[in-house]
This record gives sequence, structure tokens and C-alpha cells, in this order.
Amino acid sequence: MTKADVINQIAEKTGVERIDVQQVVESFFEVIKDNMAQGDNVYVRGFGSFVVKKRAQKVARKVIKKGQKGEPMVIPAHFVPTFKASKMFISQVKGSVKA
Repeated sequence: MTKADVINQIAEKTGVERIDVQQVVESFFEVIKDNMAQGDNVYVRGFGSFVVKKRAQKVARKVIKKGQKGEPMVIPAHFVPTFKASKMFISQVKGSVKA
């Protein structure tokens, strides 16, 4: 399912014009992205949490050829966006017929 499919289904269910639904959906994603870029978490009750997690600095190796180890390189600490589904959402998906 794509974002366009989501917009079409919401428009059909609510009777709201597709263009209006599209603006709301786009705004929803922009708000989430903007807040997470500022380091804020976003919690949607009954759906899940959009959380910013910190990844620690680590040492990796540059890949030269398969089976050969390259020189070590440092990957600095950084932040990544994650999503954790709510218990209600998880149980709904687990109980679904289609896998």
C-alpha cells in the first residue's frame, strides 16, 4: 500500500475531497519529521511511538574485497528515527488472517 492508496481510502471513508485529505496526510508526516529532527519523540495513542534513538560511536572496517579486511574506521555517534508499534496495534496485526 502506498501513500496515495492511504489518501484514497481516507477520502472514500470520510467523504472529504482527496486534495484536502492529501494536504492533511502530508502535514501529518511533516509534523512528525520536523519534531523528530529537533530530537522530540511523537506518541500516537493506540498506534505507536516515533522515537529518536542515539547510536553510539563504533569502529568498523572498510570493505576491500570479499574475505579481506580493510583498515578500521570510526563511525561517529548519531541519531536514527525508529517506530515502535503499540500493544493494541501489535495484537491487531497478530490476529489478522492475511500474513
